Amino acid sequence: MRPDDAILADALTLHAMWKRGALGGEVMPEDAHPPLDPSSEALARYFTLGMTLNYQRSSYALWKACTAAFDDPETGWVFDPTAVTASGAAELREALLKHRVALQPTRHPDIWRRNAEGLVRHAGGSVRTLFETCGWNLAAVKALLAAEKPSFPYLSGPKISNYWLYVLCSYTSWPLVNREALTVAPDTHVVAASRRLGLVPMAGLDGPLLVSRIAEDWMRVLDGSGYAPIDMHTPLWLWSRGGFAPLAVG
Repeated sequence: MRPDDAILADALTLHAMWKRGALGGEVMPEDAHPPLDPSSEALARYFTLGMTLNYQRSSYALWKACTAAFDDPETGWVFDPTAVTASGAAELREALLKHRVALQPTRHPDIWRRNAEGLVRHAGGSVRTLFETCGWNLAAVKALLAAEKPSFPYLSGPKISNYWLYVLCSYTSWPLVNREALTVAPDTHVVAASRRLGLVPMAGLDGPLLVSRIAEDWMRVLDGSGYAPIDMHTPLWLWSRGGFAPLAVG
């Protein structure tokens, strides 16, 4: 494996390339969100429930579908945890399938409902209340979700939970603290980019062990650099998605 200082140097170059637009990314998937007040509960609910289905599919297609469902008077209620909890199975399935928020007619509505019920059970259906209970501390929110994992399927997982909190940091104006607690969210592109940089082996490591290894290794490499691990998520994601452009300074 490559030395940490070499990986850090390349990571900082990659971050600089992203900042000056050399990796693309002018429009990110989550930019498709409705034009809601960044301090609003509605925006937090949109990102929280939408994020529960953000796996093994195009993120651009997911958030476009979520916005179409949010804007549709017939389906916008699916972003209200209390309304979801009170809905019938067929009603929720039809609403989530209409704009292709859900792609699987049974599993996806079930995941959506369980997370909505988790919000109702632990925070009265309010994402804001969940964060207030945790003192707006991102580490405390992660710990709560991990402790109540059955109530928050996928949202509590290491990939989605970190990216969900990163998105809330990026798109809301809430007074969130302890951003350093967020690790990279090792999706397919982040894994590929981490391998390309020599952080982890190109082969022979996979599954949960790989996810855990990447998160831990980025925390080690970036320690003392002034960057939180989650700061590297978007540059790594765009670099892989764009076919690994040559690293260039300035």
